[in-house]
Amino acid sequence: MPNIKLVIEYDGSRYHGWQRQPGLPTVQGALEAAVATIAQQRPTVIGAGRTDAGVHAQGQVANFKINARLTSAAWMRALNSLLPEDIVIVSAQKVSSRFHSRFSAVGKIYRYRILNRRYPPAIGRQYVWTVYSALDIRRMKSAAQVLLGKHDFSSFKGANPSEDRTKGKKRSAVCHLRRLDLVKRYDDLVITIEADRFLQQMVRTIVGTLVEVGRGRRGPREMSILLQKKDRRFSGPTAPAQGLCLVEVKY
Repeated sequence: MPNIKLVIEYDGSRYHGWQRQPGLPTVQGALEAAVATIAQQRPTVIGAGRTDAGVHAQGQVANFKINARLTSAAWMRALNSLLPEDIVIVSAQKVSSRFHSRFSAVGKIYRYRILNRRYPPAIGRQYVWTVYSALDIRRMKSAAQVLLGKHDFSSFKGANPSEDRTKGKKRSAVCHLRRLDLVKRYDDLVITIEADRFLQQMVRTIVGTLVEVGRGRRGPREMSILLQKKDRRFSGPTAPAQGLCLVEVKY
């Protein structure tokens, strides 16, 4: 049975995340409906990551298996003709039956954008978190360095019990954080983060905690204490969803 791999770009503003939910608009739901219209079959479209409501993607990856005689180019054209304008298929290709968009992944890159100024944006406000108080980027970079490497990130995960277990077994909270860069240009602060895997809301919690460091509410060295505590209650707030974008999934 052909296995189709998709690379997808979407604006998550009006969706309740990736994962299909009854009665709610989701990216997975829109894709499955489009596939069903094309092939008169409704396979499960498996995503590499379950982005939360309001989170965007430039390089989300998904795959589905289906008995249909369409070329990769035909899948791309047909899906883009049916999908809403805020979901776009960047590429489609037939891959090995062993390929799984989630379990075959070896890493992901996310980008979080902060607008750091005293007034909100009129344009593009659905893609940034506006932080009005001044941020000390030097302190934030120092704190970010503490998180690099392989650690238990329990202090930086969302509180969703269903995400903590796989097939009845407790999932590990250990992730290898390979990159955490902060680049500020004028009022625009871009945080790029790469790891082998991410826990639910991990990126947004790291960003929220780094902002507290930048505001002077925490010291950079406190990050190592948070890692040791392994308790979400001690870390900072969860940054708003709209500033986050899934940039790339690595295989």
